[in-house]
This record gives sequence, structure tokens and C-alpha cells, in this order.
Amino acid sequence: MTADFAGKVALITGGSRGIGRACASQFAQHGARVAINYRVNRTAAEKTLRSLPDGHHDIFQGDVSDYDSVVKMVDSVIRTMGNVDILVNNAGIYELHDITKLQPGEWKTAWDRSISINLSGAAHVTFAVVQNMIQRGGGRIVNISSRGAFRGEPHAPAYGASKAGLNAFSQSLAQALAPHRIYVYAVAPGFVDTDMAAEPLSGPLGDRFRTESPLGRVATAEEVARTVVFLASEGSEYLTGSIVDINGASYLRT
Repeated sequence: MTADFAGKVALITGGSRGIGRACASQFAQHGARVAINYRVNRTAAEKTLRSLPDGHHDIFQGDVSDYDSVVKMVDSVIRTMGNVDILVNNAGIYELHDITKLQPGEWKTAWDRSISINLSGAAHVTFAVVQNMIQRGGGRIVNISSRGAFRGEPHAPAYGASKAGLNAFSQSLAQALAPHRIYVYAVAPGFVDTDMAAEPLSGPLGDRFRTESPLGRVATAEEVARTVVFLASEGSEYLTGSIVDINGASYLRT
């Protein structure tokens, strides 16, 4: 098992902060050239870019929920970087939408946004990138899922559904793309110490969330990123189709 990505390009959606930023750092440290996708926060993307070790890294704007935007973004990455060897579908949102409290319009908006970004967005980027991977004879795709796909998200059901869909999408593509030497995985974190989780972790339920794990804490973004790097490394091919839990034993499934 080697984590040597010299000469390879890793495209990370939502790479400007959190898990995406940690993945960008880990891949760069192991020799990859990193393409950092962002939607609107160019300042954060530039901060991530500056934090990376020396190399031919770059940032690329694109809204994953907009298919035309995705095609332009991926085309730009390939023109600039030459190819895409590794794709990390990390872009995602978590929005509360309690079915017992919302008006119909609010419900529809929350549902449409969650599915379009978390699930359809990953599908759009994957389709655009896979065409390049097939031409080059292989590649790796790692999708960032969630513990919520398995245990349920009562206050954010569209989030849970989108991540469950992402798991099924990952496994379907693992079967479809294996003949092309393209290997597909999903990782399913629980709470991770990122900007997205800052509000609930700092609120009155923060201690409860931390003690859900017998480790007494939540994951770090770096722990998730190291697992992503492992799956993208040579030697992990027979794990294709796997969904790897990263939740500190806070939710165990069989």
C-alpha cells in the first residue's frame, strides 16, 4: 500500500474548507497536484491554496448543482492540470428542515437544495470526470457520505436521504466502472470538527454529540482525509464499492 501521488491530479469539490481543505492538504503532502473547487467563497479557496506545499495546484469555481457549471469547471481543470486521476466529491450542505414545522414552500426549497448539491452534484461531477478517466485508463473516486445515511436525520431528512443515495450511487458505479479500472468508494463520517458542525458542537447539545463516541470526541477533518487518501492509494482496488465508517463507534451497523 503506497500513498504516492506524484504526477497525479486530485480534484476536490468543496475544497475551500473543512474536510475538503484537509483532503487537499493530505493529497498535496503525498505529491499530488490539487484542483480545489469552490462555489462562491474564493477567499477561502485561496487560503487553502496558499496552505498547500509547493506544487502546481490551482482553484476552480463551479456550482456542483448546476450541470453546465460543472462541465465548464471540469473542462477548465483538465485544460489547466492535464487530467483528473482522483475525484473527491466533498461538496455538500446540511440544513435543518423539520417536517412538523415548515411550510410547503420551505420544505420544497430545503429538499431541492439538499438533493441537488449533495447527490445530483456528485453525479454531475462524476459523469464529467469519468469521461477523462476512461480515456486515461483508470482513476479513483471517493464520495463523502455521512453516518446520517444509516441512522436517520429526523431534523434534516433530505440530508439523510441524499447521503443514502450517494452510497447507492457509489456502489452502482463501483460495479459499472470496474472494467475501466476506475475504483469507487464512500466514506461516512459522523460529526467532524469543521465549520459546518461548529454551531451544534458549541451549543447545548455539544457534549452529548461528543459522548456519542466512546472516544469522547468527534472526528477531525484530518482523520477523514487520511482515510480518503488511503482509499485513493494503490493497493486498495479490492475495496471498491466499500462504504467506510468514520464515526468513532458512535453508530455501529452490521
